[in-house]
Amino acid sequence: MKKPTTTVKFQGTPEQEKQLLAAIEKNRDVPGALMPVLQEAQEIYGYLPIEVQKIIAKGLDVSYEEVYGVATFYSQFALNPKGEVAIAVCLGTACYVKGSAKLVEKITEIIGVEAGSTSPDGKYSVEATRCIGACGLAPVLTINNEVYGRLVPADMPGILEKYM
Repeated sequence: MKKPTTTVKFQGTPEQEKQLLAAIEKNRDVPGALMPVLQEAQEIYGYLPIEVQKIIAKGLDVSYEEVYGVATFYSQFALNPKGEVAIAVCLGTACYVKGSAKLVEKITEIIGVEAGSTSPDGKYSVEATRCIGACGLAPVLTINNEVYGRLVPADMPGILEKYM
């Protein structure tokens, strides 16, 4: 899979930036402040765009590389916004063994969005996730939190059609 990318333009508001700066100020002198600031930033923006990571780095007086390293290490953080149609394919062991990687390939072929990315218009996002706890239905995916299970690649056109 390619490095996650998006061409969705960052559209933060002055109010969001004010909230972010308050979160930074509140945590500035707390040991390990980066994690709680990143968590609050994601709550404010829904994801952690580069622009936000740079504000955090400057505000906490740490390098951008450190902020990016933490943001990309922990799976709880998203670097791209979710699309209107948020597709999450489970790549946990049970799903992977039963072919979930082929589902990701088929989805990418149909909608043109790689795993870890959001379409330029913000309509679709595709995430390869860890176990979602529906192993008995493997392989599983969710679309806007609706669960689809026991899938094969041939199922994808019919499922995705209702979201197009």
